[in-house]
Amino acid sequence: MRARAVLPVAAGSAIFALALYELRHTLEKYDFRQVRADLHQVPSGDILHAVGFTVCGYLSLIVYHALAQRYIRRDLPAQRTAFVGFVSYAISNALGFPLLLGGGVRYRLYNAWGFSSAEIALVVGFVSTTFWLGVLAVAGTTFLIEPRSAPAILGVGAPWLRPVGAVLLLGVVGYLVASLVRRKPLRVFGWEVGVPKPGLAASQVIVAAAEWTFAAAALWSLLPVTVPGLTFTVFLSAFVVGNVAGVVSHVPAGLGVFEWILLGMLGEYMPASSLLGIVIVYRVVYYLMPLALAATLLAANEVARGTTRFARATRAAGALVPGVAPTVLALTTFIGGTILLFSGATPALPSRLGLIARVLPLSVIESSHFLGSLAGAALLILARGLARRLDAAYYLAVVVLGIGIISSLLKGFDYEEAIALAFILAALIPARRHFYRRAALTSELFAPAWVFMTVVVLGTSVSLGVFAYKHVDYSADLWWHFALRSDAPRFLRATIGASVIMLLVALQRLLRPAPAEPTAPDAETIARARPIVHASPDTLAHLALLGDKSLLFSDDGNAFVMYGVEGRSFISMGDPIGPPRERQELAWRFRELADRHGAWTVFYQVRMHNLPLYLDLGLNLLKLGEEARVPLHNFSLDGGARKGLRRVLKNVEKEGCAFAVLSVADVRELVPQLRSISEEWLASKRAREKGFSLGFFDDRYICDAPVAVVRRAGQIVAFANLWLSAGLEEVSVDLMRYAATAPAGVMDYLFIELMRWSREQGYAQFNLGMAPLSGLENRQLAPIWNRVGALLFRHAENFYNFQGLRTYKQKFDPVWEPRYLASPGGIALPRILTNVSTLVSRGLRGAMTK
Repeated sequence: MRARAVLPVAAGSAIFALALYELRHTLEKYDFRQVRADLHQVPSGDILHAVGFTVCGYLSLIVYHALAQRYIRRDLPAQRTAFVGFVSYAISNALGFPLLLGGGVRYRLYNAWGFSSAEIALVVGFVSTTFWLGVLAVAGTTFLIEPRSAPAILGVGAPWLRPVGAVLLLGVVGYLVASLVRRKPLRVFGWEVGVPKPGLAASQVIVAAAEWTFAAAALWSLLPVTVPGLTFTVFLSAFVVGNVAGVVSHVPAGLGVFEWILLGMLGEYMPASSLLGIVIVYRVVYYLMPLALAATLLAANEVARGTTRFARATRAAGALVPGVAPTVLALTTFIGGTILLFSGATPALPSRLGLIARVLPLSVIESSHFLGSLAGAALLILARGLARRLDAAYYLAVVVLGIGIISSLLKGFDYEEAIALAFILAALIPARRHFYRRAALTSELFAPAWVFMTVVVLGTSVSLGVFAYKHVDYSADLWWHFALRSDAPRFLRATIGASVIMLLVALQRLLRPAPAEPTAPDAETIARARPIVHASPDTLAHLALLGDKSLLFSDDGNAFVMYGVEGRSFISMGDPIGPPRERQELAWRFRELADRHGAWTVFYQVRMHNLPLYLDLGLNLLKLGEEARVPLHNFSLDGGARKGLRRVLKNVEKEGCAFAVLSVADVRELVPQLRSISEEWLASKRAREKGFSLGFFDDRYICDAPVAVVRRAGQIVAFANLWLSAGLEEVSVDLMRYAATAPAGVMDYLFIELMRWSREQGYAQFNLGMAPLSGLENRQLAPIWNRVGALLFRHAENFYNFQGLRTYKQKFDPVWEPRYLASPGGIALPRILTNVSTLVSRGLRGAMTK
């Protein structure tokens, strides 16, 4: 793991450990039975009130997105706005990591609806700003009005709290004033960010403050009707501080941290056991219920898409589900594992346990308890595989959830737990088609965030068990004590079982052989790739035979990714090569390879029909330009538009030139002549050989394919090596070079004759190659790369003749197809583009010269 990935995890773990330590001391004089009794005393009417405030809170969060769309001047149907607002916040609220999880869902949905990367970034930034405006407004107001809300836990005395509140409110006022007086956009890290108009800025503050108030009211409504000395203002300040501490700690949903702050700030007003029980109910209402609803909506959409009756209603949402469903189902499965572990760490209800004991023997109850905890640990691991779309993880998760449901019923008739797991299973079963990868689960990487979440759950489970059984004196005999009411021994055995599973997974990851460093392919590897290249309909596959790129093969050896490494970038040249069924798994394996090296995953010059695959990988898309393809079925030199081409053909033929295509056998004999022409051409152009996405002259490479030549008086004066695709799909050329003795127009002549020859051979199209930066729009709301690229295309003639290249190819009336770069975005993008340029130019010096 890179230090930047480990440091937040380490900091969050330290805060979480501190919170657990402080909670343990706070609850020392209470026992688990008292907390459970207080929890069951929460009136049903209060819970309904909390549900109502929760609905209002999530409606406010949806309005965040409606305001964000007004800010970027984009309109979406109300149902789409509600969908993205609810799903993104249901996930990030329940599991933390708002930028990683909530931001990822937002990117997926908005991207599918046609928003650019820049627009999505503005939306994410806008809703994040709105969130913090709410923090400043609510905390500032409460601190200013009620300084008694400052407890010892903050280390701030009441006299200082009013100035702190005033400073926080000044931040809100400053934002509103900026919206009134600032007209020019702000520049943030090179990006231009417009300041919202006054009405929009005021709406942000009002909606954010309302959302915080509704969220706090959901918890406030669960408190007893009268709590001496506790006002809503005092409570609201504690609520905001606790939530902000949870967000800053990166602990999922602020688990433990929020409770620690709340007990520390409100402990003087009511017993800690009562407050803790109420917070548990609040977490179920405000966090788990929305998350379960989000998963259920996705499952319902899956079912509805299979019926004609609902097809029209779900068509829009159906396009979004493939990107969102695996993430949501992975998180709900993780929640299922958490439920099983927490249940295994707490005592069963005596009445239900007695009921079960009348029907089942003790051995079944003991085994079910132990098996339930093992299933919980397994679900934490399998959830990561579901996030990576593994089919094995899907099947195992279905089985393990079934085991968890049965064990929940058999160990103590925990029907609530079984129902929750059944909902998770019901959401997972219809989503089989989203889990298509056949990689081994043991080959998967466990990201720092996922490791952190797992550690938090295990740590909380152990702490919960220690708290529940602190009245039981430890002895070695506890491990082997089996009795109906022996909950503590069951907890010890279950904890060890779950810990052993986690330890075995960790050891497997540590003891796995280190992946080999990327190396250039040898002759045997190139020979292995050759039949795949010749079977591919994509002529770009021939670049694998150049020998300057590493090759990553599929398990059955029928497909490969060709890639190079430069700086922190692992760069695939084009899409994976091979049968379509192999491409998805290869793309994922390539990303995992890059992840193991702490590198960025990059796919260079990918085609439009594969873009959904790269979105599944979590990559951003950047248009590089357009590729020209000439349809050959109607290619002709007839007509007025072809007058210039006919003139070129006639003039070159008058010079005594003739066209021919040499077989591979003939090419081997003429390599010295071809090399001489190539060296002369490079010298005349004062150019260096390129690589990676372009070929360079190499004897072995030149002899791998037919070569088209132009002879003048029997001597070769120009040549081009041919890339021929399978299925007579297309013909393309790589190296095109000519001698000083070649007549003017020889390249046009070579293209014309190649197209005529290709049509006669039955090929469908002729590939003229890329026109870099072609087709990029310089519009106000276009992504910044498109705007810069469009300017370079029009005004950078001294650097590279972008417009001239497109104009040259346009005279053959091609069909233009966009090509893209799939890579991480943000501030990494300039370095990635530099790395690509360095690879193509075979060194940084080449990138700065011809």
